[in-house]
Amino acid sequence: MPSVSKLNQREIIFNQEVVSRFQLYDSLFLTLPFYQVKDTGILLPFFSSHCDKETASQKAPAAIIESFFKKYAPDIDHREQINRLFRFIQYIERQVVLFDAIEDSSFDKLGNFDKSGTLQGLLQQADADDEVRKNIKEKLDTFSLRLVLTAHPTQFYPSPVLGIMTDLIEALKTNDINSINVLLQQLGKTPFFNKKSPTPVDEAVSLIWFLENVFYHALSAIEAKLDDSFDITDQSHQILELGFWPGGDRDGNPNVNCETTKTVAATLRQIIFRCYYRDYRVLKRRITFRGVEEPMAALEKLLYDNAFSPSDRPENLQEELLSLLQSIRQTLLNDHDGLSVDVVEDLIQKVRSFGCFFATLDIRQDSRVLRNVFKFCTDKLHSDDSIEAGFLELSEADKLKKLVFNEASVHCPEDADPLIKDTLNTIREMKTIQHTNGERACQRFIISNCQEASDILQLMDLFLWSGWKKDELTVDFMPLFETVNDLANAAEVMERLYTHPFYKEHLVNRRNRQMIMLGFSDSTKDGGYLMANWSIYKAKVELTAMARKHGIQLAFFDGRGGPPARGGGKTHRFYASMGNDIANDHIQLTIQGQTVSSQYGSVDTARFNTEQLINAGLASALNPNRHDLLDDNHKQLISEMADESYKAFLALREDPLFVSYLEDMSPIKLLSRVNISSRPTKRNSDSKLKLEDLRAISFVTAWGQMKQNIPGFYGVGTALKKKKDDGSWDAVKELYHSSGYFKTVLDNCMMSMSKSDFRVTAYLAEDKKYGEFWNKLHDEFELTKNMLLELTETETLMEEYPIEGKSIALRERIVLPLVIIQHYALEKLKHTKDQELADIYNKLVIRTVYGIVNAGRNSA
Repeated sequence: MPSVSKLNQREIIFNQEVVSRFQLYDSLFLTLPFYQVKDTGILLPFFSSHCDKETASQKAPAAIIESFFKKYAPDIDHREQINRLFRFIQYIERQVVLFDAIEDSSFDKLGNFDKSGTLQGLLQQADADDEVRKNIKEKLDTFSLRLVLTAHPTQFYPSPVLGIMTDLIEALKTNDINSINVLLQQLGKTPFFNKKSPTPVDEAVSLIWFLENVFYHALSAIEAKLDDSFDITDQSHQILELGFWPGGDRDGNPNVNCETTKTVAATLRQIIFRCYYRDYRVLKRRITFRGVEEPMAALEKLLYDNAFSPSDRPENLQEELLSLLQSIRQTLLNDHDGLSVDVVEDLIQKVRSFGCFFATLDIRQDSRVLRNVFKFCTDKLHSDDSIEAGFLELSEADKLKKLVFNEASVHCPEDADPLIKDTLNTIREMKTIQHTNGERACQRFIISNCQEASDILQLMDLFLWSGWKKDELTVDFMPLFETVNDLANAAEVMERLYTHPFYKEHLVNRRNRQMIMLGFSDSTKDGGYLMANWSIYKAKVELTAMARKHGIQLAFFDGRGGPPARGGGKTHRFYASMGNDIANDHIQLTIQGQTVSSQYGSVDTARFNTEQLINAGLASALNPNRHDLLDDNHKQLISEMADESYKAFLALREDPLFVSYLEDMSPIKLLSRVNISSRPTKRNSDSKLKLEDLRAISFVTAWGQMKQNIPGFYGVGTALKKKKDDGSWDAVKELYHSSGYFKTVLDNCMMSMSKSDFRVTAYLAEDKKYGEFWNKLHDEFELTKNMLLELTETETLMEEYPIEGKSIALRERIVLPLVIIQHYALEKLKHTKDQELADIYNKLVIRTVYGIVNAGRNSA
């Protein structure tokens, strides 16, 4: 924990660099006369203040809105009132962007105030102790970090806004008032939302913006620094890797198909060549010497053609590019005293890292779909004597005996079911992508809802029936375990795989490496916050032990969303707290939603957050005497609390009002109209809303919009209170202070609660239908808050993280009017019979969602 003096200094800097500058530039922004409504910017501060004051008095949103207009604009009718609310929303959305940009522009002064956790801090430790340097170097020889960008529907800023933010951040760094003024005007006139939902290719292009403008520079700089500082000689080992889901993730998204995958793979290839070509232009200006003309010309042609005139039949050119660059490098060393060799080595390092693919395109599909494809193939396309009718109804043991893994070449008929056709065509397309872009371009198939070993083995059979050869099966098959029950059975499933002769041979060909994906989102929806975290922890321990028993090198791929309820929060602290009983040599995690722009939206923030994850992965090498292991007593204590929390959460979920409360009091039914995703907000989208069909993202987002964040804390207070009543409070306190894992779980819970505000819905306490249910939620919130404050011996939530706490409070204050407007519109929708007005209220609700989520930065 930073010293008090450092915290005070950071607070002073935060007030100067963020709070004061936001007030200054916000006053400039509010005077800009946008949208043909002169006094919108003038009225907004009064509206914000009014919402804050009346919410504190626990007034209902409708009463707050009506009293505001009665006081400040008494002469306008209801339609004009709604028009003003839309204008307020437009200003507030942009206030959030301004605040984001100011915080990011101050990052060097705030984020790097404490060098621990950064690459610079890592180097300082290595320089101060030769033994630490040796330990770090040994760890880096086996360590890797993979960041995987996903297309989950919570990234709200379109590319033009991201571009403005990038320029605004740079202008704010130097307080260039003229540029800031122009950019604020541009921001005011730039749309924040799409008129129609994006296609999967649109989503891919949007996220490729980050690959091209941020990750290409940030990750290559870190990799080069590590190579240089620790003399990493094994060039085949890549420390930093990128993954990509848009265009490959078809689980529950009917809009993703084989053609989408093909297009996205081609786009990734073309964009990385454009990055290389831009670097080549710099290289060409610097290297004007004799002896390199031929390789320079050949290199230019290869890069230009693939960047701007891609072939219909591309080839993997990574080795050819490296050969040309190595030739240029050698000539510079031999004949020109190594002049400008650093520029060539920089490009060599990037080509090694990103090849012709930029990021590995993961394929994901649900096991239930894959079972149907397998059945279709055995029934209609491929005669295999071992696969008899009713195979899918056999016991797991009998299924494993029947599978014999014969090679064949079946082609899917055009009239087959779209999902079946897509699966089989995609399996073939993966081979093509590997040929054109390199093996790493598309080498992972993730099976979501994986419940049995046969789910993976049947998929491998599908590959062998689609033209792949046993000894050339360059694909990693990755189970995804998510529900509490699936997590509990995961180790048993993996042992069946590890002991299966065919799979065992496949792993040998894959260098005995196994990747397993664990999902936080659905486990939280399934079991609540504490049970989800504990179930994943236990599964990791059991899976690690099973892998070590069979000599398998294990890598966990964590499906983490932005908020703590979906595995987010202070993510690096989770990895730093992993003891030796959890495999942690390879960190892989999803980066999704607003986390992409909030934590990786600029080169500075991307470097900082990536370096923190590297430090977390190297924790054992940096602190060889630190033992963050949970003993049996600790495990028993957490297990009992998780069970108690689970019972409370399950009772809440089973309340007959649970789903209807979500439907009536949140915008959950309207999220599908927010036009930010190609993916439906729930499975079986035409059916009545059921909790099991609801996607975890929509589930968490809905609670966040209500400012209740139930999935991030519910049941925690009950569990802590039970331990206190049982006389185990001292043991819980000792656990919190001694276990980095348990501390991180509870600290992230407090972050989630800091973004809750039950005052907004306090009027429901007396509601005839929902009064009792709301009070149940509120009582658990207050109980959890009080228990956490007592446990941490603090007076306010997140007291240990005052800067983050202040940032959250300021953001929540900015968007409070949006929350009030949203609840006002939802209430009006219940009582209006005018379809035109209903459509307007719907639009009003939808428009508030953007700013609320963006301000939360990791709230969805």
